[in-house]
Amino acid sequence: MPTTTHQDDTVETADVIASTPDGHVLLIERDWPPFEGSWALPGGHVDPGETHRVAAARELVEETGVRVDPDNLRRIGVWDAPGRDPRGRYVTYAYAVTVPADTIAQAGDDARTARWWPVTDLPPLAFDHADIIAAALAD
Repeated sequence: MPTTTHQDDTVETADVIASTPDGHVLLIERDWPPFEGSWALPGGHVDPGETHRVAAARELVEETGVRVDPDNLRRIGVWDAPGRDPRGRYVTYAYAVTVPADTIAQAGDDARTARWWPVTDLPPLAFDHADIIAAALAD
């Protein structure tokens, strides 16, 4: 799969914090390394010619079946700490969206499981996704 990279081989990704008004966050169980079997935010590579916002919406529907308008995604921030991903230099643009409490999620591409978790009882998360969720909740 082609990815957007910089001259220094930085890979750009987009992640989504999908939450419900009643305090649940949508997570996927990763079906591939790194962190295979761990819980994470839906997200993935930004394809060439694609904005980060559009990539975030695309990855959300591909991994969970939850469809949102990219214009409804609110940018939370950029996570770019060296070493945040064991595969190399990955920079992620994180977005948040609120969806109805009865939104159904179903695992799709790259996910073993998609599940709504109470924000007060999240499992251990892959990468720096706990920090991203904390920033979204503080926003």
